[in-house]
Amino acid sequence: MTTSLTGDKIENLTRGVRKKALIQRHKFTILLVDDEERILYFLKTKLKSLGYDVITAGNGVEALEQIHGQQPDLVVLDVIMPKMDGFQTLKELRAISSIPVIMLSAMGDDSNRIKGLGLGADDFLPKPFNPNELVARIEAIKRRLNSSDRRETPHELAINDININLSEHRITVRGKEVKLTRVEWLLLNELATNAGHLMVYYDLLARVWGPEYRDDVQILRTWISRLRQKIEVDPANPRIISTVPKTGYIFNTH
Repeated sequence: MTTSLTGDKIENLTRGVRKKALIQRHKFTILLVDDEERILYFLKTKLKSLGYDVITAGNGVEALEQIHGQQPDLVVLDVIMPKMDGFQTLKELRAISSIPVIMLSAMGDDSNRIKGLGLGADDFLPKPFNPNELVARIEAIKRRLNSSDRRETPHELAINDININLSEHRITVRGKEVKLTRVEWLLLNELATNAGHLMVYYDLLARVWGPEYRDDVQILRTWISRLRQKIEVDPANPRIISTVPKTGYIFNTH
């Protein structure tokens, strides 16, 4: 059984997320969401020893309340939880925010991984996992966040019937503004700024997700599919982002 947010709660959460840009924080803050207290305690202790601020929640409802009240920089989200599971929590979170999310699940099969990525998770780590691997993935996301800030440029691109403002993170497709998640934007930015050139799998993965992901072609295919759904007239027969089989992708200029 899941619990849906009311209109007032969604409005409050949205207002809280908008305040994020005004809040100055000395440390990178991570929200850990899991109904197993021993896991929360262990991960909290480890992450705090590495210099992170850590807050916790025992289920999805508490997680959304923490995101509203505490404005964390990243969420580590378990799938199987009472009141509201991780998938439903992520779905409701993505309606208001593009905050990075790493999902954890004992259900580590490809279908659940693809479902999590399809709902907007930045990463998916099956349980049991090496805590050092989780730390590495957190740090990879942190580097991407810093890198995307540095790469902002003050110009626009007009390709086909798409207009991309790289400095304002705005995109219009056939005259209509389209909302992209943070990962979708990073991926589009890499493809569009290299329009007409082949971007091989490992290069795109390293630029958008970090060098630790150079061989994870499945995560790239999932996000390319999501991006095509938003910018292609016919996503099943893409004309803007072309696939070069077993090699990579090309962002077409005509």
